[in-house]
Amino acid sequence: MNHDLNRSRAEAIALNASATATPSVEVNRVLRNTYMLLSMTLLFSAFTAWLAASLNMPHPGLIITLVGYFGLLFLTTKFRNSALGLVFVFALTGFMGATLGPMINAYVQAFSNGDQLVMMALGGTGAIFLTLSGVALVTRKDFSFMGSFLMVGVLVAFLAGIAAAVFDMGGLSLAVSSMFILLMAGMILYETSQIIHGGETNYIMATVSLYVTIFNLFVSLLNLLGVFAGED
Repeated sequence: MNHDLNRSRAEAIALNASATATPSVEVNRVLRNTYMLLSMTLLFSAFTAWLAASLNMPHPGLIITLVGYFGLLFLTTKFRNSALGLVFVFALTGFMGATLGPMINAYVQAFSNGDQLVMMALGGTGAIFLTLSGVALVTRKDFSFMGSFLMVGVLVAFLAGIAAAVFDMGGLSLAVSSMFILLMAGMILYETSQIIHGGETNYIMATVSLYVTIFNLFVSLLNLLGVFAGED
């Protein structure tokens, strides 16, 4: 009887250990797949940006950019659980990279140190992303409490950015870039925390969220550097 009791206890302990380990294994899988796909999409986006810049393609404009972005984002979300989701992820990030090419060309042509500004923005983006991701991964702190504030902040900044572009308001554009840098820093912590704590279990959507954060962070840093460090 004691033998049966001990075996039952051992089985219960094994089941508890398995139940505890399973979420951890799933989180590690999502993290691994997310960072792998994110690396690939960033490289593909860099290629399309270089291609657009090399061909001296014009910027598609605000309306086409918004339609293309939200349309491809909708398709990515709709097919996030199938192989088509991967196709639309690359379509989305490739499209966003293509819109970045003309912007980079504009800075290179407008400033004598345009190349340095682009490299500084890239370096700053990479440093911020790696540092804040590292903080979230190492501390394992739950940053989900920031979600509502960040969503409202991004919406306000997005609408203000559209107004600044439509009415050509330089001061507002500068303020929006500053807001986006702070908001995207918070988004990196929040989105990484969501993956770690099981709030985001789909690596395609996690990749899109992090990619958009990195994209906005780079563009905002480049805009600020152009204003404060650009040389005619």
